Amino acid sequence: MSDITRRYSNQQLADLFTRIADLLEIKGEVVYKILAYRKAADSLTNLGRDVMDVWREGKLTEIPGVGKAIAEKIDELITTGKLGFLQKLESEVPPGLVDLLQVPDLGPKKAALFWKQLGVTNLAELEAAARAGKLRDLPGMGEKSEARILAGIEALSRRTTRTPLGKAWPFAQELLKLIREAQGVQAVEIAGSLRRMRATVGDIDLLAAAADSGPAMQALLSHPQVTRVMSQGVAKASVEFENNLRAQLWVHPPERFGTALQYATGSKDHNVRLRELALKRGLSLSDQAFLREDGSELLCAKEEEVYQTLGLPWIPPELREDHGEIQAALAGELPQVISVEDILADLHTHSTWSDGKLSIREMAKAARARGLKILAITDHSASLGVAGGLSVDEIQAQRAEIDAVQSELGDSIRLLQGCEVEIRSDGALDFPDEVLASLDIVIAALHSGLRQPRQQVTERMLSAIRNPHVDIIAHPTGRMIPNREGADLDIEAVFRAAAERGVALEINAHPSRLDLDDVLARRAVQLGIPLTINTDAHSEYDFDMLPFGVATARRGWVRAADVINAWGTDQLLGWLSRRG
Repeated sequence: MSDITRRYSNQQLADLFTRIADLLEIKGEVVYKILAYRKAADSLTNLGRDVMDVWREGKLTEIPGVGKAIAEKIDELITTGKLGFLQKLESEVPPGLVDLLQVPDLGPKKAALFWKQLGVTNLAELEAAARAGKLRDLPGMGEKSEARILAGIEALSRRTTRTPLGKAWPFAQELLKLIREAQGVQAVEIAGSLRRMRATVGDIDLLAAAADSGPAMQALLSHPQVTRVMSQGVAKASVEFENNLRAQLWVHPPERFGTALQYATGSKDHNVRLRELALKRGLSLSDQAFLREDGSELLCAKEEEVYQTLGLPWIPPELREDHGEIQAALAGELPQVISVEDILADLHTHSTWSDGKLSIREMAKAARARGLKILAITDHSASLGVAGGLSVDEIQAQRAEIDAVQSELGDSIRLLQGCEVEIRSDGALDFPDEVLASLDIVIAALHSGLRQPRQQVTERMLSAIRNPHVDIIAHPTGRMIPNREGADLDIEAVFRAAAERGVALEINAHPSRLDLDDVLARRAVQLGIPLTINTDAHSEYDFDMLPFGVATARRGWVRAADVINAWGTDQLLGWLSRRG
């Protein structure tokens, strides 16, 4: 092997191979080549270790989906920083065509059609062609299709440029570990919107406590993926990484760390409220200390001391948005929000019976290893063909396998057979009622037709909620962060129906969904609607996404009592039994 000239993260390589697959599909390459790159990208995304370590060991071909040809391409990238195959491909297919795939419901085949028929090579040209009415007469198109594409382009313009929580959080953990090990560092914490666990964040804000700022600063600046030092001072540095994330580090004396952490966590509006409380007590609050009227300082080494000084209990970071949390704290009514440890079951997971990566036995053992007491296997129904959905006969065959695994594992974990049933375009469910009645749990979901008019898509959802066999609505709005807005649902009508029928609404923990979001989750609780927080796991490592869903629930003031899979086994099974 040659010396490394560039370091690649698992996700960077996965994104690159996804790009190759997209370009090949637009080009019209044979399907097996396209699928090979997509499989490699998927394996790299879900790889449980750093791909650079695998490369150093010379074991790239041991990664599922990475054969000799793709391993050679990874090696070429790492050793040269370039990939000749991709450069050649981009000379044959305009690379701007990949951007067209960001438009909802626009796939590689349509991108190729617009390119070959109209010479469209980027989003700007696509929008111009659509506004000129040039798309509607192409094969498979029409006025409605053209209008949907224009609406999709407009939605892209509203898309956030912030970083999804699921990308920023794990990288921030790496930085924490690095800085924590620096000499003299007594504490280091994430701050800002990332500590408040917003669905998307700006920069990664980090705070360290140390008498000497030098070692902590050097730890950040020497990170192997730093590509640019944006600013550097005695106690603050800002850098940019290869993955386009940015991080800022402040180093404070340990005796001032509490006030600094509280200030840097925010939000701005929350901090304004705290400063108002401080003034009423004859104090001035800054990121450094409380300042008394006589000019002396009151230092807080711990964040809890800041709140205690103001006569408040410590307020969890997820609640610090000035949404009534300070008033609730003053009144002694701050809720004890749910924690990861409260979750006892995962009621939305997939196995190899549809688009999951593991067998039922493997999924059950992975869930059990994480302390779960109940696991529902809820593979897709037939209509979602892209996910290899189950037929009625396969549902019956799957029951036998679940029973066999249950017999093997005994009472160490309870397995439920469920199904993520597609809500069709007319509101009907994929399976007849007698099949739904045979399942332990039924989850209904929208995956297609999300751009239907408000009344139509809402009626589809209401039809599913009114079905007596439906227990849960999965990822209710269908949003995908940052690429797809949710359906234009009349959410209050959906909430009224769910409250009336006692149907649970899901907070999907996958960081690309986090759906319901925090605002809607809080509203649902106010209306007495049961919630459930599930990982939608397709592999073992997907179970580890649970904290993202729990954080979203915490931001929505959700308590353990509000979440059905935080209930005890008897209570949850009793609830399902009463629902029939």
